[in-house]
Order: sequence, then C-alpha cells, then structure tokens
Amino acid sequence: MASHTRRRILQGAALAAAGSVVGGYGGGHYAAAAQAATGRAADGGELPFLEGALAPVTEELTAFDLTVTGRVPRDLDGRYLRTGPNALGLEDPRAHHWMLGDGMVHGVRLRGGRAEWYRNRWVRSSGVARKLGETYPGRVPPDDFACNTHVIPYKGRIVALQEGGPLPYELDGELGTVRPYDFRRTLKGAFTAHTKYDAAADELHAVTYYPTWDHVRHLVVDGTGRVARTTRIPVADAPMMHDFALTRKYVVIVDVPITFDPAAADAGAPVPYVWNERHPMRVGVVPRSGGAARWFEIDPVYYSHTLNAYDQGHEVVVEYTSMPAPFHAAGRGSGGPSATGAPTLDRWTIDLRGGRVRGTRLDDLPQEFPRVNESLVSRRHRFGYTASAAEMWRAYETVDGVPPDEKFTNCLVKHDMARGTKEVHRFPKGAAASEPVFVPRRGARDEDDGYVLSYVNDPDRGATDLVVLSAQDFTGRPQARIQLPGRVPLGFHGSWVADR
Repeated sequence: MASHTRRRILQGAALAAAGSVVGGYGGGHYAAAAQAATGRAADGGELPFLEGALAPVTEELTAFDLTVTGRVPRDLDGRYLRTGPNALGLEDPRAHHWMLGDGMVHGVRLRGGRAEWYRNRWVRSSGVARKLGETYPGRVPPDDFACNTHVIPYKGRIVALQEGGPLPYELDGELGTVRPYDFRRTLKGAFTAHTKYDAAADELHAVTYYPTWDHVRHLVVDGTGRVARTTRIPVADAPMMHDFALTRKYVVIVDVPITFDPAAADAGAPVPYVWNERHPMRVGVVPRSGGAARWFEIDPVYYSHTLNAYDQGHEVVVEYTSMPAPFHAAGRGSGGPSATGAPTLDRWTIDLRGGRVRGTRLDDLPQEFPRVNESLVSRRHRFGYTASAAEMWRAYETVDGVPPDEKFTNCLVKHDMARGTKEVHRFPKGAAASEPVFVPRRGARDEDDGYVLSYVNDPDRGATDLVVLSAQDFTGRPQARIQLPGRVPLGFHGSWVADR
C-alpha cells in the first residue's frame, strides 16, 4: 500500500479529474458548479445527490438585516453554522461522489433579537483556491481537502473538520478561511469529523482512522489545546470509523465492516471503501485513560451517528442512529452512498460484567443527525433531537430499487428517553429539514430549557429559512423563521458558536 499517496487514497481520481483551474472571480468560475447542479449525467440518467434539495449552490452570498417572521430570542447571541459538501468546478458529474464535494459553511449571525447577516463560504483548501483563481497562502499541508463534514467551536476558534486524513481548517467569525489547524502543532496524522467535547473535564476526544494504518487512534486534546495522549487500538482491514461514543469512563469504538479496498483505490474509485462480509462487526470498549479494547461481536449494521453515551453501573449505554446492512459508502452509481433501509434510532446496552450487548430499537421513524444538549456529552441525558428529510432518504435508497416508505416525511423530532415518548414538529412537502442543534437559554436550569435551530428549505421561496423552535414547546409555532437569501443544500453537521 506504500504506492498509494495519501491524497489519492482520500480524494480519488474523480477529484483530480474535476479539479480544473478556473480563472477570475466573476460569473464564469461558477459555471461548472451550475452544470453539476442540474443533477444529470451526460447520458441523461439521474444523479439524486446533485439535484433537488441536495444540489450544490453556485455562489457565495452575503446578506444583512434578514427578514424574520416571529421574534428572534434576545439571548441567542452568536452564530449558527452548518457545513456540507458543495461541489465546485465539477466537470463530469458521473465521476463525482457527494461525500467528496468541497466543503461550504453556511452561517447566520444573531444578536440583540436581530438576524444580522447570512454568509456562505467555501473552505479555502489549496484545491478550492485554485478553482476560484485565488492564491493559496502558505505551504499546502498533506491530504489537503476543503473539510466538508462538521464545523465546531473550540477554544475561541471555529474549526471545520474532516475524517480520514486532512487537517482541520480554522475559520474566522465571518467564515473566511484562516489556516489549517493542527492543535498547536501536536496533531500527527489523521483527525475526525466527530469529536466529543467533555465540558466537565475540558477534554476534546477523537477516534481517527487512515487507510494505511493497522490500527485506529484515540486522541485526547487537553485544556491547553494540545494533543496530550494518543492510544493506538489494533484493527484489521483498515475500517471506516465515522463516529464513536464517549462516557465518563470509556471510549466506545465501532468496527463496522466497511473497509479499505486497495484494488478499488488502484482503479481510481472516488471512495475506495467497500462493505466487507468477511470483516466481523464489533463494538470495542476502551478505558478513557488508555489501555486495551474489550471487544463484543454483534450482528452487522451501519453505525451512522452517536446521539450520546453514558455509564450505568456495570453497563455502558450508547444511543445512536443506524442503517441496515449492507451499507455501500461508495454508492451504486447514484453519485453518493447507497442504503438498503432508512436510518432509525437505536440503543446498545453493553453489559461489561456479563460480556454481551443488548440492542433496542427506540424509534423506527426514518431519522438522522442526532444531537443532545452538548453540556451532557458523556453524561446521562433525557432528551435527544433528530431530523428527517424525505429527499435524503430517497437519494440513499432508490438506486437499489427500494421504494421510499410512505411515512418518509420532513420533520424534527424531540425524544424523551425517560418516558419513551417523542414529539414531532412537521414541515410541508419539499421543506427538507437539516440537523437540529440545541442551544440552552441563558440561565437555563432544565436540560431542555432552550432552543432548537435548523435550516429548513422553503419550497415556496426556493430558498432556506433558519427555524428557531422552543425546545419546551416543540410542536408549537416557531419562535422565529429567518429568511435566507438562497438555498442551503442538505448536508452534514454544524454547531452554535456563542459569543459568551
């Protein structure tokens, strides 16, 4: 595997083919992205990840004093940010994969009861700078990529994240790209898109993977912002570990049977990872302080995202979203991942004394992007929030001939884990909802005393609104709907970045 360069493994031949140099900063440099937004291959076939609510936008916009229906709560003082793949300079849509689109961050600034501005900006990797006709400042880092999966606040910074190799990128308060971020020169090797910040311990945790490693790494970033400890955990076949879980005592890693395929990389596959029936599905429990993993084999499933995890006596409880096996990360010709069923909300109870894992289906409504009150990461929680977007599940499933379920809908969901109940805030057809983020009310004492923010498409305007719900009146009228000047494509993850 030494013959595979890092950049080729991670980005594939498709990105290299797509990365044409585009001169100027006028209308012409957006032409290729506009072509991609048609969602059509040259032979006329559909590419669902490049059309509808998933289609990339073609311009960077800035708008001030946004129109608001209702009232923006005055204690929302900060920025709501969300990122996702947004292809730029895509010459051949058939060679594109959605997860490899250049990262674009969308943000709204709230202050004093006003929606001061909206901005969307591509992350300026060297490739994006080249396609925009700009000069990349400084030295290009290894595996350079416009991080497209998550954007988080950390120690006064805004950081865009990617898994599998590229360095994070630091952004400024107006979403301009500052520089690659390496945690004060202490990050060696890959990082993750799904960090876990333990506020009580002031520790940022990551589980990282890389195609040429014979292990994965658990990293702990301490209160000084440096990588203070690295634990290597041996694994076979170089699996893709998209997310993990954290409790007060343990790190839970999920060894899914999606593994690196050298032959696919040699052939130029954009995403050289395949569902590997010979690779056992396992859950590993590792002490947070370091040490060997204790492994539990379970039935195959695609572990998508962690809601939260916590210790319960001699048990470890993990709540998460999953999709049925097999899951094809590289897709089946649709231009994005392919699933054989909709994502659901599930729970594992790992019995460390008895040596077994008990699985429980919490909710079979199609839903993804689970979030909790961030102050409770690694601690027991009561409430969780998820999103359902019919167009996303349709794109994931129809390529395999699986018809969308009639109950696919657009909604946000609030789960009460103590009572085993849920509340559903529904949106109309075409109003695709993105990941919900909980923001505590200033001075809040209850876990759900605050707001839930989400980008929701408005099919009548052909644009997107930032919807602000009261978490304690979840099904009621939104407290505010903030009209953005353009559309925010369905994408990945984001955060509230508070000013204080």
